[in-house]
Amino acid sequence: MKAPGYVVHKGCDHIFFVGFLGAGKSTVARNIGRLFGRPYVDTDRIVERMNRCTLVQIYDKGGPQAMYEAETRALESLLAKKSLLVSCGSGIVESQKNCSLMRKMGSVVFLDGRLSDSLKQIQRLDRRPDFDLVENIELLYEHRRPLYQKLADFSVCITHKTFDEVAQATAQLLWEKGLL
Repeated sequence: MKAPGYVVHKGCDHIFFVGFLGAGKSTVARNIGRLFGRPYVDTDRIVERMNRCTLVQIYDKGGPQAMYEAETRALESLLAKKSLLVSCGSGIVESQKNCSLMRKMGSVVFLDGRLSDSLKQIQRLDRRPDFDLVENIELLYEHRRPLYQKLADFSVCITHKTFDEVAQATAQLLWEKGLL
C-alpha cells in the first residue's frame, strides 16, 4: 500500500542520485524514500545481484568496461518501473549510454561536495573498485566532478552537512519542483 500523499507521475519518473564515493547517495535516497513512501534502489546492489558477485569481482574480471556494461543492464532493468529513488554507483557517469538512460528515465540530482567530504565517509575501501582506476584519488574526483555537473538537473551541496540535512534539503528541492 502506498503512503498517503504518494505521487505517481506519468511515464518513467525516477530520481537518480549521483556523486563521488561516500557522498551519501544511498543514505539520502533511503531517507527520502522513507519520508515520502517511495521505493529506493541502489544500482551497485542491483549489479551485484544480477551478476551474483561483488563489484570488485566484476571489475577484476573485466575492468571498467565490464562495470559500465553491468551498470547499463541495471539501469535498463528499471525502465519498466515507476517512481524510484535510485542511488547510483560513483562511476556510472563514465558511460554515455548510462547518462542517456538516466536522462530518459527521470531527473538527476548531484550530491556535490569537496573530496574531503566524500573521503571521510568511505568505510570499506575493499568494496570500491574505482580506486584501481587511478593511483591518485584526487585525479579521479577531478575527472568525474564535471561529468556529474553536466548530467545533473539539480545539485545539492553536501559540505558541512549531515546526511539528514542533505536529505531534507534535497527533499525540499524535489518537492518544490513537483518531483516528489
